[in-house]
Amino acid sequence: MNVIKWVNNKMPKTNAAEEMEIMSTRNVESARNFHKSFPQYSETPLVELKQLAKLFNIDDIFVKDEAWRFGLHAFKVLGGSYAIARYIAQELGRDISEMDYAALTSEELKKEFGQATFFSATDGNHGRGVAWAANKLGQKSVILMPKGSSKARFENIQKEGAKTSIEDANYDECVRMAAKQASETPRGVVIQDTAWEGYEEIPAWIMQGYGTMALEADEQMAALDANPPTHVFVQAGVGSLAGAMVGYFANRYKDNPPTFVVAEADQADCLYQSALAADGERHFVDGDMQTIMAGLACGEPNITSWQILKNNVKVFVSCPDWVAARGMRILGMPVRGDKVVISGESGAVTTGLLAYVMMDENLKQLREDIGLDENSRVLMFSTEGNTDPENYRHILWDGGCVPS
Repeated sequence: MNVIKWVNNKMPKTNAAEEMEIMSTRNVESARNFHKSFPQYSETPLVELKQLAKLFNIDDIFVKDEAWRFGLHAFKVLGGSYAIARYIAQELGRDISEMDYAALTSEELKKEFGQATFFSATDGNHGRGVAWAANKLGQKSVILMPKGSSKARFENIQKEGAKTSIEDANYDECVRMAAKQASETPRGVVIQDTAWEGYEEIPAWIMQGYGTMALEADEQMAALDANPPTHVFVQAGVGSLAGAMVGYFANRYKDNPPTFVVAEADQADCLYQSALAADGERHFVDGDMQTIMAGLACGEPNITSWQILKNNVKVFVSCPDWVAARGMRILGMPVRGDKVVISGESGAVTTGLLAYVMMDENLKQLREDIGLDENSRVLMFSTEGNTDPENYRHILWDGGCVPS
């Protein structure tokens, strides 16, 4: 039977001031101002799970529910839309503050900028966000998906007008294919939520776009008269989301930052493996990376977010699929008195992890390592809703994906 594995962060600290500045309050506010200009914008709910917190004997639990984001059922559009806008602004020599939704969709901009083709590789949500943003802004998009991708996610991307294909390759290979195709296409641009040597600016913009979710959650907790979170649980694929959330909250609460816990799919646990090596370098995971957590099936860490994570995260956790499945069931069939959160596979893994940490005595040491107790306030991010309806029903209705 697969087990939950974790490693305490013992990597040497390095100077990550440049990377941390990416997620400064100023930069995140700029991204949120951009998103607010969209007619589709509204804050997604922050759900307080008081009864679940009582069951776990901790002070409070908050879940940011991204199933409501722009009607796309996932947070990823925050990054893709902001990166496309930043790219267009840069090409025109403008500040992003001048590139709101009205400006980007105007006839004047179409004449001045023309049309580019935005390429991306995706397991579903990022590509749909890029395709949606390109479509709304009158641009073109090409989206490559790895083998085994969900038919529902493929069709959702196609509906946004993107040229879409499922390749006989894993996610990281699709990233390289998208970059190659973009380089061979006139006005081709890669909008990818991972960074590598020589490709760092656009991924940083994507991370800033994700920061809108963190800023909203922070303000929503304050509006509930809740104290700041003592713990932030966040899931990771390449680590862009995790780096964005950790970077924002570490900057926001410099004097007393939360304890950060990063959860990955055990078939794609490149950050866990990197932390296990403890040398401060990135270590890759290869192969098909078969997991229900499609959005986390990435084997090569983002070099930018890695600098943030290795300097701030307390514990990296490698989670079998049944951890995410349990999180989906807990959120979808909550403790009486708590609200339902429809959370997909990649969105629910942190809830499942929290449940196991608090209820399984075999994980008592992990609970103690991260200091979870009756004073803890945990913030998590349900980053996608029901984006694969067939598998969602299988897990919740049929009891699919349980420990063997």
